[in-house]
Amino acid sequence: MDSVGIGALPDAGLYGDEGSNTLVHTAQAVGGLQVPNLARLGLGWLVDAPGVERGERPIGAYGRMAEVSPGKDTTTGHWEMMGIQLERAFPTYPQGFPKEVIEPFVRRIGRPVLGNRPASGTEIIKELGELHMRTGFPIVYTSADSVFQIAAHEEVIPVDELYRMCEVAREILQGEHAVNRVIARPFRGEPGHFIRTERRRDFSLPPPRPTLLDWLKEAGFAVRAVGKIEDIFAGRGITDAVHTGNNEETLAATERYARESPAPGLIFANCVDFDMLYGHRNDPVGYARALQELDAWIPRLLAALTPRDLLVVTADHGCDPTTPSTDHSREYVPLLIAGGMIRSGVDLGTRGTFADLGATLAELFGIAALASPVMAAGRSFASAVLA
Repeated sequence: MDSVGIGALPDAGLYGDEGSNTLVHTAQAVGGLQVPNLARLGLGWLVDAPGVERGERPIGAYGRMAEVSPGKDTTTGHWEMMGIQLERAFPTYPQGFPKEVIEPFVRRIGRPVLGNRPASGTEIIKELGELHMRTGFPIVYTSADSVFQIAAHEEVIPVDELYRMCEVAREILQGEHAVNRVIARPFRGEPGHFIRTERRRDFSLPPPRPTLLDWLKEAGFAVRAVGKIEDIFAGRGITDAVHTGNNEETLAATERYARESPAPGLIFANCVDFDMLYGHRNDPVGYARALQELDAWIPRLLAALTPRDLLVVTADHGCDPTTPSTDHSREYVPLLIAGGMIRSGVDLGTRGTFADLGATLAELFGIAALASPVMAAGRSFASAVLA
């Protein structure tokens, strides 16, 4: 659940996020959430939020995870889950990108750029979209996260050309300027009525060393990526992938993989709408609705499991839609696990790193020795949850 944090980490103040709590504040803003299935998984035992019932006993194991890597972005969170803990944060550009980045980019794409400053994606498109349509110059912007984003109207710069520009930027943004993601942000519509389309694409920095996904693939397991997972890991360790446009498509693809895939392995899915459509736009009503829509899918996902399968529900960071900031927030994330092999009502407490999840999966898949770097990064809780 991209950005569904459940409370500020102890160091959140260093990131300007003290007091953030994405899920609880969203519930408070809308007068209560209706998420009975997430509650049954144990969410009510993790948060005190209006509408999120605690119940007598969760059907699976529950806990929360803290991030040890510096940062609060998608790539850092996902990489840490799979066993990579960063020692320093990816570079950010609160003053926009320097000339040593912009000048070679402009030369290689053959046209100037607009913007080059931190901004909300929807706001900068509203501000510069008409000028972009007149000139054909792409809109370049960033945020508090380590991203180089390029927005372009699909009728002015075709999406394939926008992707090519992103590939150029990815080649340039290396070394000290190695941002974690270059993001294509296509949009359409007329001035005053622009909308971003679902053809967004992320061009991520490759992980600096193998992740759990690589070790699973090497061991012969299928690694199926849904949503932007393939982009986050730059295609590394993935056996097949499906890029989806919204949460509903992501959940449908996840269920389809679970029911139809004959080979054992990992399905790794990212539901991006929470973050992209609602968190960054400070829309708690939309955020709450998306949580309730995901909640309705939980029984279908559980029904797709065989007795030896398990479902893990977690997040990569926060993005509190009720704060003045439109950026991510440094938060704990939920850890909910259910399936035929999982004991009910197990309290996993606060895990010291997202990498505990990767270490646990490595043990459950029987590749602990092969994936020893993942095991070293986190502490497996497999023995605590297995029935």
